[in-house]
Amino acid sequence: MKKIIQIYKKDHLPIVSHIRGLMSSLPKDILSESKSIFKKYKYIYMMYTVDADYKQSTPSLHRNKSVSQNIGSDKSHYFSNVDLKDNDVYISSPYIHHTSGNPSISVVRRVGDIYQVFDLNMIVLLEELKLIEYNSVHEKIIKSVYIFGASILGLISLALIGYGTYVLFALMFSLGTVDFLHDVFKSIVAVTIGLAMFDLSKQIMEHEVLFKSFDKEENREFKILAKFLVSIIIALSIETLMVVFKIVLDDYQNMLSAFYLLIGTTIMFVGLAYFKKTINPNSTSE
Repeated sequence: MKKIIQIYKKDHLPIVSHIRGLMSSLPKDILSESKSIFKKYKYIYMMYTVDADYKQSTPSLHRNKSVSQNIGSDKSHYFSNVDLKDNDVYISSPYIHHTSGNPSISVVRRVGDIYQVFDLNMIVLLEELKLIEYNSVHEKIIKSVYIFGASILGLISLALIGYGTYVLFALMFSLGTVDFLHDVFKSIVAVTIGLAMFDLSKQIMEHEVLFKSFDKEENREFKILAKFLVSIIIALSIETLMVVFKIVLDDYQNMLSAFYLLIGTTIMFVGLAYFKKTINPNSTSE
């Protein structure tokens, strides 16, 4: 809802201009022309007519049904703040529709002594105006691929976390190997990489599937990659520490190899810092 309102405020003038043009093009008898109206304008969710005494005079017309229970109901409280001085058309502020649950706006058009009320689905309206990404067949295929890939990553992350948990419990109950330090670090590395992959899967689902149409954050892909790299570098650092401890305890002759591994991890830290500075030059941290 927040993203929808932000887009609505940003492009308020062209949206209002489009809605006023729509009202001027609609037929006066919306009851008999309801099918053609719904077919042509997919963002119209519901419409009905109110008489001069602010009582509903027609059924509530939906795309696939007509609800007659509200005929004769008092709508005066809805019209208390309605100002129809400007071209006999009033456009409400965005709200959550009580029946559909979607972000909506209501439009009131005065025709003689009656008022015609139209509830518009804002998501479909903004898609129609190309203000958010249009859900074409191509877009649905891309989202399906992202859903499948993110789900696989999520399953792998759960498997890694499960493996790390198994190693830890096996060690606690003496079911694992006798190398306590090695098994502890193995569990930590597995869980850390699993969390990194889970975070990547979550980011893909959120930004490429669930909120792709609304979220236009700059450098979004690079920020997702940076978060993933941070988790990977943490896992590598833990692995490096484990190697150093094993060499100290077992074989000093391989200390030079551990030193090279530390240098490589440090270079990755420097590279990540430069990468984050490049994609976000106005701040030193997120």
